[in-house]
Amino acid sequence: MTALRKPQIALTSKAAPFAIRAERAADVAMRESLLDACFGENRHGRTCQRLRDGRAPAAGLALAAVHEGQLVGTVRLWHVSAGGRPALVLGPLAVDPACRELGIGAALMQQALAAARARGHAAVILLGDAAYYARFGFSAARTGELSLPGPFERDRLLALEFTEGALDGASGMIAPTGAALPKRRASRALDAHAA
Repeated sequence: MTALRKPQIALTSKAAPFAIRAERAADVAMRESLLDACFGENRHGRTCQRLRDGRAPAAGLALAAVHEGQLVGTVRLWHVSAGGRPALVLGPLAVDPACRELGIGAALMQQALAAARARGHAAVILLGDAAYYARFGFSAARTGELSLPGPFERDRLLALEFTEGALDGASGMIAPTGAALPKRRASRALDAHAA
């Protein structure tokens, strides 16, 4: 699943198209470095990380953006129960600061949401900037009765329904439901977080 994207902005002489493809095992070290650069090494203590720890991303919903042979963007979606309703949680979305003017973040979002919809998922939830994510259809209209396993800003808990009514009556804690990572991989990931 590789798609060449041409950003909707004027390209500079050093800018080039980028490819979005399925994340590969070889991407892990670069992805972790990119996430550290974008969110800081304390990112493992964030509230949404509790929904991802020890879990595998949803099948087919871990994407990487590559520019000039380097991983410059990443997004992953994870299975959750949103107060008893099946959903996905999106995050983190990260783009190398040197490549932020290429439209990589928007392209990753569009491709991830299209893939989630095509796989039959009914709703996606995220914790993020409402002004940025509104352009993809996210709002706080369906999340007022939902909570996360840790501190969060209520106006940043956003959702997008692909199926109308998918989050009707959703209330309570958002909890992880995705496949657990094999013990060896999970312990290696936890060791890396602690280092």
